Order: sequence, then structure tokens, then C-alpha cells
Amino acid sequence: MRVFLAGATGAVGRLAVPLLHAAGHHVTGTSRTAHGTAAIRAQGADAAEVDVYDAAALRRAVADARPDAVLHQLTDLSAADGAANSRLRREGTRNLVDAAAAAGVDRIVVQSIAWAYPPGDTPATESVPLDDTADEPRARTVAAVRALEDTAAELPTAVVLRYGLLYGPGTWYAPGGPVADALAGRPAAAFLGALDADDAVSSFVHVADAARAAVAALDWPGGPVNITDDEPAPGRDWLPALAGALGVPAPPATRGGPAWARGADNTLARSRGWQPEYPSWRTGFAAQDA
Repeated sequence: MRVFLAGATGAVGRLAVPLLHAAGHHVTGTSRTAHGTAAIRAQGADAAEVDVYDAAALRRAVADARPDAVLHQLTDLSAADGAANSRLRREGTRNLVDAAAAAGVDRIVVQSIAWAYPPGDTPATESVPLDDTADEPRARTVAAVRALEDTAAELPTAVVLRYGLLYGPGTWYAPGGPVADALAGRPAAAFLGALDADDAVSSFVHVADAARAAVAALDWPGGPVNITDDEPAPGRDWLPALAGALGVPAPPATRGGPAWARGADNTLARSRGWQPEYPSWRTGFAAQDA
């Protein structure tokens, strides 16, 4: 299969390139910079230097790649700017889907999130609708996620990967990253998320497992799929474990937390053959080199 990988230098994308090659796919990856396209070519893939907001250039790049499928792993999180990432979900996805449709592509796999569900007492399955009860600023995030998913669904087959919180190389939760600095009380780069050891439940997924899901999803039927590990957990459980793995102090345990923080159920992904190498954050955090 010929695959157009938008976001080939991101945390998930750069791990997906060799997996796609190993599965026998021909890859064209995108980056906004010459440095990024050089890195993509160094992995043995074709590269297109293109900005997703340049609709005409993106359309040409997709047409030139002649893909059978588009793999959308684009984010705009380097500055931890939620508004910028929401814009990418709306406008970037719009441009990418339009380019795919113009090139006759009928399959797309897109990166979404597993914490846009409404409040509930159990981890959410994909049958739960996205949260339409949220107040601002969460409402803007959920609206952008909805726009991303609805836009992707305009193509005949759209697989929506609702990732849990990504950890591992290239993420905020990696050793030496902004989360480690924040927990240690050092000046930290910006990141999005809370570091409260409370009752709020989160679901995690290692970036390597996310990349494996993205490649496998090229053969899946359309619709949303939660890509998370097997153990949704409250902050009072996972945050001390993360702090220990990073070699930094853990915050004191508290109670409370937002009602929407319920975690997500990964039964559907597992039923399709996806088996995470790190089925729990307990082993995944410990495997990171602090």
C-alpha cells in the first residue's frame, strides 16, 4: 500500500515510518522544514516539504504521492498551545481530507484523543458520544476533536484513533521532559495537562504502541477506536509511579478531580488484534530511562 503520512516527524509519526516499511508499505512523509524532510529520507521514506495550511501545496503533494491511504498524525503541540492544536484539528484536517478526496483516496486514519468523553462512572467505550456538556475551555477542545472526526468521516473509510495520554520518547512525560521538570520544581517547558494526584482517571498509551496501532489501522474498518493501555487509573495511583520512574518527587495525594476524567476502554482495539507491548503504565513508566 502507498501511504501518505502527514506528521512523519512527530512523536508517533517517526516511529510509524519503520513499522510501515516493515509491513511492506511505500511511505511518503511530510514535514514543514527541510531538516524534517531530511530526517524522513534518512529513514528510507519519500518526503514532502509542505505546510498543512497551504491547501494548494498540500493537494499537489498528495497527488504526487499517489497514496492508497492517508495517515494523519499531525499535531501542533511544540508550544503547548491548545488553540493552535485545535486550529490544526479543524483547518489542517479539512485541507488534508480535501487533498485526499481530490486524489481519489478513500481511506484515512486520523489521530484523535480518548479524553473527550462526557462524565461517567466507568471507562468510556466508543459507543459513548463526545462530551457536549463541557464548559470552556474544554468545550473548545472537544469541538475541535468533533470537527476533526467529522471531517475525516467524509471519506469512505475513516479510522479514528482515540489515543490515551502519550508517554515515551518525544513526549512531555519522557525523562528530562517538562513533566519531570515540573514535578521536580525546576523551570519547565510548557505542557498541557494536570499533575494532581487525585481521583481523576486517565488512560495512557506508550508512543510505540500508538504507532503500532496506526499501522494496523490501515486494515481496520472505519469508526472510532480507543487506543489505550489496559489500566485506566486515578492520578493518586499513576502520578507517584511516574515520579518514581523519573526520579523526581511525587506530589501529595488529594481527592476530587473533573467528572469527565474517566479513562477509556480498549476492548475494541484488542478485538482487532492490537496488543500493546506496554499493557500498563506501571511497566511502561518503569521502562523509561530516567
